[in-house]
Amino acid sequence: MVRARILAVAAAALTVGLAACSAGGSNADGPGSVIQDPPANSAPAESTSTDSGTPAETTAPAAGSTTARPDQQPDSGLCKAPDLQLSFGKGGAAAGTAYRPLIFTNTSGHRCVIQGFPGVSYVGGNDGHQVGAAASRVDEKGPPITLEPGEQASAVIGYVAVENYEPENCRPEPVRGLRIYPPQETASMYIEFDYAETGCTNDKVHQLSVQTMKPGRGDR
Repeated sequence: MVRARILAVAAAALTVGLAACSAGGSNADGPGSVIQDPPANSAPAESTSTDSGTPAETTAPAAGSTTARPDQQPDSGLCKAPDLQLSFGKGGAAAGTAYRPLIFTNTSGHRCVIQGFPGVSYVGGNDGHQVGAAASRVDEKGPPITLEPGEQASAVIGYVAVENYEPENCRPEPVRGLRIYPPQETASMYIEFDYAETGCTNDKVHQLSVQTMKPGRGDR
């Protein structure tokens, strides 16, 4: 009888221990995604800016790699949308096209690398739909740019005046800002205009152009 009681107590303890081990807590929240305002419906393939052939020295660390100590800089990976803040620089105009640099500031706590062309397109309406064709690329892709925290790089955007086109060909529509894909990134960002702007809804009209990323603010 005593032996039976001892075995019963041991079995109960084992059951409690297994139940405690199998109880899982909720997963920690991951890093926040880049919030778009207004939200996007969808973006066509040509508006993304993922370039093939990432240089080996700019490859981001693999998941699960050892975290750098506070006194060490992490490995230089590509700048992702959550690492960056957008702003406009000072621009100029020539031959019916306005030029204004789009500035990318590294607001993260680590260095990152940015290279190539951002994806750029007009955004309109409350639903954040794309207006017209995405920006065409001008000239060749530039070299990698390493941004320490707080440092900046920029790409000059050209805006063709819609008055250059016949209204029936342009099919003009007011636009609110730009949807931006940082180079070699699939998450988009949004920057709103601080002035009234109009775009062409006809996607055969080349209304935007973008140059490769360069160090600094790019003020003209």
